[in-house]
Amino acid sequence: MIQVIRRAEPTDAPALTSIAFTSKRHWRYPERWIEFWRPALTITEGYVAAHEIWAVVEAGEIAGFYALGEPGIQVELEHLWVSPEYLGLGLGKALFDHAAARAREIGGQVLVVESDPNAEGFYRHMGAMRVGERLSMYEDLVRVLPLMQFDLTPVAQPKAAQSQIDLRQPAPDR
Repeated sequence: MIQVIRRAEPTDAPALTSIAFTSKRHWRYPERWIEFWRPALTITEGYVAAHEIWAVVEAGEIAGFYALGEPGIQVELEHLWVSPEYLGLGLGKALFDHAAARAREIGGQVLVVESDPNAEGFYRHMGAMRVGERLSMYEDLVRVLPLMQFDLTPVAQPKAAQSQIDLRQPAPDR
């Protein structure tokens, strides 16, 4: 499957908002919670113009997107959403990999995510580690939001001479 990931444009804001709401509803949260989260899930033209937002396009339509926060040592992954009908096709991984590469390009050393509890497994699978949590309260419910980090620094590779061990030869007696 060929995936096109392109920079989002302000005119994409309604489609991005729709994806965010549809994706959040996928987890069967009560509709009153969805309404409570409306400001956080609404992507405006101004937000698109001011942020690093990229969209994955499948069959001519936006199937998912991500948004990065301000450049710095730590770059926040503010949004990463995939339309439920495209789940399981690798679009989330493609978006995450693209986001990590872009965060690295803008100087980030760590990608940070305040994750929905339902998405923690995805971020762990991508290589992020849980480094804490934030408590969020709505009505009488306290939600625990995992705080995740993904290291963007290149892994030091051992020198070729040190990393090549010929397992066909017996080790010398010591």
